[in-house]
Amino acid sequence: MSITTAVARVAALLAVVTTIGLLPWLSGRDAALSVLRARSPEQEATEEALAAIREDLGLGAGPLTLLGRWAGGLLRGDLGHSWVSGTEVFPSVLAGLGVSLGLMAASLAVALLIAVALCAPTTVRGARGGASDESTRVGRREGGGALAGMLAAVPEFLLATLLLIVLGVWAGLLPTSGWQGPSSMVLPALAMGVPAGGLLGRLVADALPAVFAERWVGLWRASGVSAPRVAAAALRRSLPALLPQFGLVAVSVTGGAVAVETVFAVPGIGRTALGAAKAQDLPLLQGAVLALLLVGLTAGALARLVRLRLIGPGLRDAALALPAPPRPATSGARRLVPAALGSVLLVTIGWGLTRDPLTVDVAARLATPSWAHPLGTDALGRDVLARLGHGAAATVGVALAVCLFSCLLAVAIGFLPEMSAGVADVANALPPVIVGVLVAAALGPGAAGASVAVALVSWPPLAAHAAALVQETRAAAFLTAQKAIGSTRRWVLTRHVLPSVAGPVARHAVLRLPGIALALASLGFLGLGAQPPSPEWGLLLDESRAYVERAPWAALAPAAALALLAGLAVSLSTLTPRGGRVRAGAAA
Repeated sequence: MSITTAVARVAALLAVVTTIGLLPWLSGRDAALSVLRARSPEQEATEEALAAIREDLGLGAGPLTLLGRWAGGLLRGDLGHSWVSGTEVFPSVLAGLGVSLGLMAASLAVALLIAVALCAPTTVRGARGGASDESTRVGRREGGGALAGMLAAVPEFLLATLLLIVLGVWAGLLPTSGWQGPSSMVLPALAMGVPAGGLLGRLVADALPAVFAERWVGLWRASGVSAPRVAAAALRRSLPALLPQFGLVAVSVTGGAVAVETVFAVPGIGRTALGAAKAQDLPLLQGAVLALLLVGLTAGALARLVRLRLIGPGLRDAALALPAPPRPATSGARRLVPAALGSVLLVTIGWGLTRDPLTVDVAARLATPSWAHPLGTDALGRDVLARLGHGAAATVGVALAVCLFSCLLAVAIGFLPEMSAGVADVANALPPVIVGVLVAAALGPGAAGASVAVALVSWPPLAAHAAALVQETRAAAFLTAQKAIGSTRRWVLTRHVLPSVAGPVARHAVLRLPGIALALASLGFLGLGAQPPSPEWGLLLDESRAYVERAPWAALAPAAALALLAGLAVSLSTLTPRGGRVRAGAAA
């Protein structure tokens, strides 16, 4: 790691911690009024009462004094007192963190089991030397990768809602809320572990064919080495290049805990942070977000340390990476999948746009699907199909704007790879949900704040792709010839380097559009994005949870739309972008 990258990483981390420390000042609200409303809702907000609260909490000082006081307390292990309850923040954060860590451990166990199941066929065939034909091997890997990709693309909040409806409400097999014992952990662990297991399984399954194609594997087989030993060696060979992505999986589990704990009413640190943000209990929010950031950074650091341990001291300064596995040209049949999913979404959205999403008909509230209301109605009698169609603008339309911003930013900072790498490390440790909580505390919940939150963390994969393309283009022989004939740096940059980078990165950004839309929907689901009466898809799913037992179709409609969007994200991710391969680090 270069000095520039290290300095950029430290600076980015200090910027995040400073932002957390300045939340009471950045919120733009009268903190004394928030405390008064939390402690005594019926008390009149007189100037004398507000002045007393400011004096008690020391809120009259400037931002630098406020930051210094908070940082000093942080070094002493003092996170202050809750503005709502008046209790110390540290014990509350510690209790919530203990619950969340137990849930995360169970989720990672589920993820490992799913990853092992997904990788088992490829591992067994490769260790035994089966499927020697390259096209057969690629086809099998792509088939298994499609299943893993489908699992990885399902958002935690959507899977949690579906598990709540099917296994909790309909079947009555498991508890749907609370934290009474091991049985209460099953559904939340499945909701967080299944997507993580799908991602881990896809990463390993994509890497193993390239490992089994290396010469040493054939030599080991010819020497009579047993298949289990070959499989173990192949897994160890593939892990160093994948461990940074494993750290990102742990970070995604951290972000997923906020939504899953909210759905199942688990008293973890994620639900604590969300509740503190909505109640404007900023000291408790500061402590909870700081704890979540620490978990994410620790996961990434452990992944890097294990990678260095596996590589060994002789190769720690070298780039150990797997050769790119063979990837077949995208066939017409494979292109039909995203086309079909996109067509279904477009037809549904178009049909819904022809109907009124805001008309309230109390007499038809929670009506079952019929010719008059093809997808039923919600608790106010509003047509679900109409709200689904008009909500596409709030979900997909905002995602387009965020995607464009991320693409432009990635192309710009792709020319500064060492500096952007350090900032990207910190951005990768912050899931969109956590950033959304911080932005909501500063700007208030809304579509604008949600788009800012997702934009702040969606650029690193695109920037990694842009940096790789910049390095490849600058090393090309034709650029050397251009310089030799006297072309200026500006000419080379604008006529050769920039066009070679912008096109592939733009196509990569389009592939990430459904994922960005899902991230925005997750913030809407948590109440941090679009607000009522907006028909944003995540908000629709959240509103329907209150009456899911009486009218499950109202929840299943936005859930199906989000599932189609997730399927579209999976199918697009299997297409090879023309004009530049997406590197493994950027695509995961």
